[in-house]
Amino acid sequence: MITVKTLASLSVANALQGKRVFIRSDLNVPLNNGEITDDTRIRSSLPAIHMALDAGAAVMVTSHLGRPTEGVFTEEDSLAPVAKRLSELLRRDIKLVRDWVDGVSVESGELVLLENCRFNVGEKSNDYELSQKMAGLCDVYVNDAFGTAHRTQASTHGIARYAATACAGPLLQSELQTLAGWCSKPKRPMVAIVGGSKVSTKITVLRALAQQVDQLIVGGGIANTFMLAAGLPIGKSLAEPSQIEEATEVMRIMQERGAAVPVPVDVVCAPYFGEDAPATIKAASEVTPDDMILDVGPKTAQNLSRIITQAGTIVWNGPIGVFEIDAFANGTKEVAQAVAQSKGFSLAGGGDTVAAIAKFGIQDKVNYISTGGGAFLEFLEGKVLPAVDVLQQRAND
Repeated sequence: MITVKTLASLSVANALQGKRVFIRSDLNVPLNNGEITDDTRIRSSLPAIHMALDAGAAVMVTSHLGRPTEGVFTEEDSLAPVAKRLSELLRRDIKLVRDWVDGVSVESGELVLLENCRFNVGEKSNDYELSQKMAGLCDVYVNDAFGTAHRTQASTHGIARYAATACAGPLLQSELQTLAGWCSKPKRPMVAIVGGSKVSTKITVLRALAQQVDQLIVGGGIANTFMLAAGLPIGKSLAEPSQIEEATEVMRIMQERGAAVPVPVDVVCAPYFGEDAPATIKAASEVTPDDMILDVGPKTAQNLSRIITQAGTIVWNGPIGVFEIDAFANGTKEVAQAVAQSKGFSLAGGGDTVAAIAKFGIQDKVNYISTGGGAFLEFLEGKVLPAVDVLQQRAND
């Protein structure tokens, strides 16, 4: 059971009036030429901000954005577009503070946005001095960024150790309650959908899920590696031959439990990767050396849909094919529609998954969409998330 102090409980106890509240949000939104293409993460951060402001706190909010070099400010990684969108959503002018580690001027009822926390030297290494300085800025530290809960960094972990009070925001609280509830009592049959390019980056979660689920659907480059393990040709497709033994072991674990990893029976191939690449449907056994597999075929998609619609619980992380290109999007589309039509409880997480859900318009048909990718997977593995662990340690302070 996960027990942490919450911003909601502090608000109810009238413990935020006049306090300086530092909120670590996840505002890492996708940008195109400086314009936000999806503001979901910003909207998800609003309840914590409203809660603190309504309680009479002086509010500071920060987040990471992109992967900047520490100590180097760049316009491309600035939170300026986020500040603009926040101003629109909150209908108030939001000041963006660039150099804030050594002090921030903010009054009760005021909100300021602190520039990209990854510009600060020592953020990623969870530097002691930086963490102490951040903690000194506030009376209450709030972690509301589940997407970074698996990171041991200054703004997600170090500050929580030293702040006078450390708690979880409503988004983080909701994520933990939902995921913990799913893990404790999933309804059967349980189906996991794991897509992505590499088995190596997801092998631990694949192993963990193999011990729990009734069907493990794999997609993308991961599926290609499983096809290799099953003795099927994959041509010049993205795969990891070095992970064949791992894939074989996952299939063995599933088979011993009477469960299965459905390997594609047909695929959509192209001679190269690109928007204009000609798509050809082939039986999985007929892939040639010059073929590149970019999606599952219609027979496989129908089989996966049948499995998903009969599920009691569905966990989805990662697309089935290159869904960004319409010619190779059908597999992911079929899976998305099956998730939407299933009467089982559906839980989805990860940036590409959320993008696929948005593309195929099933947002209101998925029971819970997690804001986390890596954190989502690590929670499913049963790992302790550092940012949550430190909040648990501070729960009784």
